[in-house]
Amino acid sequence: MGKIKSTRKYYFSVEGETEKWYLQWLQKTINNTECSKARVSFVIKIEKNPVSFVKGLSTIQKTTEITHVSDYESNEEVHRIQFQEMLGNLSRAKKLKNGIVYYLGYSNFTFELWIVLHKADCFGMLENRTQYLVPINRAYDEHFSDLRHYKHEDNFARILNKLSLDDVFDAIRRAKRIQTFKKENNIKPIEQFGYSYYGDAPSSDLWMTIEKIMKDCELL
Repeated sequence: MGKIKSTRKYYFSVEGETEKWYLQWLQKTINNTECSKARVSFVIKIEKNPVSFVKGLSTIQKTTEITHVSDYESNEEVHRIQFQEMLGNLSRAKKLKNGIVYYLGYSNFTFELWIVLHKADCFGMLENRTQYLVPINRAYDEHFSDLRHYKHEDNFARILNKLSLDDVFDAIRRAKRIQTFKKENNIKPIEQFGYSYYGDAPSSDLWMTIEKIMKDCELL
């Protein structure tokens, strides 16, 4: 009989179904990996407002760490304002209950960047989120007609079936390289409400939460 593993709990508020499906896949994959030193339990809710997510939590541990998985959809004024409002809600959510630590897990432009990074580098400057369709099709050997087609549950499940934990490690590495590139080229992040992000695509800090989970399970 193998040693009983401890279970580590992680909380996520996400803005869409693909983010939820991905995290469910990651939880299942980690828990099916024998070399993981711990099991994971993800509490995932589609909730764009972090304040609402915290208000809906029935129990709060001494320290409850939450990651908000969010998109920076474009540099158009309406999307910039939406993102800034979300950051303001993140800041307010942390103050609602003692012990709340709320992290930002953004992707610029969208979560599709994180999915691409599992299979390929993505350093090129993008002007529109629809431009992720080409690298997604290329990276996963698919022929999706548009992003809506790609986000259909059956099609996204097929994408997930092509992934492994090694791909997750690669995504972390590639996302860190993007950040290093920006720092080396003196591209400064935007600072608001105690959070920082890059306003130009591609960029993402979702890798920080995923890397922490992998380290907690001694998979990295």
